[in-house]
Amino acid sequence: MARIAYEDLTPGRTFDLGEVKVDRAEMLAFAERFDPQPFHLDEEAGRNSVLGGLCASGWFTASLWMRGYVDHVLADSTSQGSPGGNELAWLAPVFPGDVLQLGMEVNSQRRSQSKPNLGLVEITGTADRDGERVLRFTFVAMFGTRD
Repeated sequence: MARIAYEDLTPGRTFDLGEVKVDRAEMLAFAERFDPQPFHLDEEAGRNSVLGGLCASGWFTASLWMRGYVDHVLADSTSQGSPGGNELAWLAPVFPGDVLQLGMEVNSQRRSQSKPNLGLVEITGTADRDGERVLRFTFVAMFGTRD
C-alpha cells in the first residue's frame, strides 16, 4: 500500500522536498532544447540582460522542483496526476551553482463528487535560495483515497 494517500494531505501540511544544486551543464542542455533564449545560453547575453547573468529557464527550475516532488511524495503515493494550476511565479533569477531548498504546502482538499475514491488537493510548491523565494506555483493534484 502507498505511504501517502489523499487522507494524508491535510490543509497546512508541509513537505521538505530536499535540496538541489543547479548544475550548469544540465541548465544549458535544458535551455538549448526547450528555452533557447540568449540569457539562458550565453554568459555575456545574461550579463547584459535585466537578469544580471547567465540564468536558468524558469521551466528548468520548475522541473527541478518536480523531481523533488516525485522523489519525496509521488513515488510512494496514490497520485493520479493533475488537472492543472492557477499560479506560476518566477520571483528571482536562478544561476548555475545556486542551491535551492524545495518544499510544498497543502492548501486545501476535497473529495471528488463524481469519483468518491479520488481526492483533489490544492498544493503550493516553492523553491528558495538562501531564504529568498525564487519559485512559487499553485496547482491541484489528484490522489486516490484509502477506502
